[in-house]
Amino acid sequence: MTRLGDVCEKIGSGATPRGGKEAYKDAGIPIIRSQNIHDWVFQPDGLAFLDDEQAESLSNVEVRSNDVLLNITGDSVARACIVPSERIPARVNQHVAIVRAGKEINPTYLLASLQSKKTTLLSLASSGATRNALTKRMIENLDIDLPSREIQDSIAQVLDSIQYKITLNNRLNDYLLELVSSVFAHRFSNNVNTTELKNVLSISTKALKPQEHAGEIWEHYSIPAFDENHRPVFEPASGIKSNKYQIDSECILISKLNPSTKRIWMPYCSSNNAVCSTEFIVYRPYLKEYKSFYYAAIDSPRFTDYLLEHVSGSTGSRQRAQSKDTLNYLMPNPGKEEIKDFCTFADPIYRHIQINEQQTAKLELLRDALLPKLMSGEIDVSKVDLTQLTNNHLADC
Repeated sequence: MTRLGDVCEKIGSGATPRGGKEAYKDAGIPIIRSQNIHDWVFQPDGLAFLDDEQAESLSNVEVRSNDVLLNITGDSVARACIVPSERIPARVNQHVAIVRAGKEINPTYLLASLQSKKTTLLSLASSGATRNALTKRMIENLDIDLPSREIQDSIAQVLDSIQYKITLNNRLNDYLLELVSSVFAHRFSNNVNTTELKNVLSISTKALKPQEHAGEIWEHYSIPAFDENHRPVFEPASGIKSNKYQIDSECILISKLNPSTKRIWMPYCSSNNAVCSTEFIVYRPYLKEYKSFYYAAIDSPRFTDYLLEHVSGSTGSRQRAQSKDTLNYLMPNPGKEEIKDFCTFADPIYRHIQINEQQTAKLELLRDALLPKLMSGEIDVSKVDLTQLTNNHLADC
């Protein structure tokens, strides 16, 4: 076993510029926050920026290529990823630690070590009196296995190969969503014919309590699940404590919570036991064959702006969109043939996004199943056929 601090060039948390959030800019040098750090994956949504002067004042927390970033406070504590090269140069705030590999350790292997020790990290983080937190000393004193650099590089190659496929799927889905949005805007943003949302969609509030259905597994669409990877969590009835809205594949979900952070979901429910958080607005199209058109209509900056004009509560995370008010939103209302034509274009794209999400879920299961076996040496990494491994795992998609 090796002490993590002995093989890292740097372990240290970031800082916040003077003025806090009010000092953030719309563009410039990124400042990475805990919301951007997910397990294995960097999430750019909500990324904040600094101007050159602010960034210079935080030069001691500059992020370099291949740095591992680790969340050290709050509910997302112990999440870790490697910062993408396209986000360099960057800084991190006080809720994120830079864990920089030294010459003895492969950066991906370092990340894998943190992921494999997540249970330990969570236990350490919860040992404090007030909130979940990891200290510099806790991270430095973490014991990890350190095989030869050759074995580290081989393990990293397996994990990087899987993660690369996941990254490609995520990027492709982003491009496909942007394509549909841009085509919708090009075709319909100047459409003079409009209709109120209530004329094409209803709001469903059919609720149930999964706990009353002992032994069943529920497909749970929650705010954390959306923020983590845009996929539902499959949970036993005993694990879901509060009331939920019942949904199916004909629904469209919009988050009420903090509408400045756009969360829109087109669920592809795989069973009848599908529910979502009551923090979502559940829209149900009157004409389900036009769902792609309605989805694109509310997956737009215009609709987000409308939500922000109809909120209750104070600023930030306490704001909630008012469900009934959204029904008065004026959306484009072209002729039926134009709507059908758009759906003919958009339907297969949304279906392709679903397939990519299913592939990604399988790849993540594969990665998580392999990780402990690779790190323990149970699997001889020299005998892993990467192409066959990933192709076989995706065969049913």
